[in-house]
Amino acid sequence: MLSTLSQCEFSMGKTLLVYDMNLREMENYEKIYKEIECSIAGAHEKIAECKKQILQAKRIRKNRQEYDALAKVIQHHPDRHETLKELEALGKELEHLSHIKESVEDKLELRRKQFHVLLSTIHELQQTLENDEKLSEVEEAQETSMDADPKP
Repeated sequence: MLSTLSQCEFSMGKTLLVYDMNLREMENYEKIYKEIECSIAGAHEKIAECKKQILQAKRIRKNRQEYDALAKVIQHHPDRHETLKELEALGKELEHLSHIKESVEDKLELRRKQFHVLLSTIHELQQTLENDEKLSEVEEAQETSMDADPKP
């Protein structure tokens, strides 16, 4: 009986130890479970933060691509200093051409006037020649009429 009692006590002690061990294991598992939950929550936060960083990186990349495209377009055009020099040169050339145009127009006007004077002179000369021809015809007619009509 003592041996049975001793076995029962031993069994009971063993059961108590197993029970204590199970309780400590449960506490340990709960602690591990909470740590895993915290790790999962941290991982979710990190994932959300990484998603934000990815979106920001995509935006930055898109902006850089746009900037690069604009830079290429801008490089095809000359810079402001060069453009201003070119505009100034074109302005001087335009002014020079305007002076040449005025000179040519003045010369053309002078030639028109000279041509008009020439035509007027030719017309007057023609009139004079016609008048001289008429006079000579009249004189001839008078001479012939004088020759045909002798005076007594």
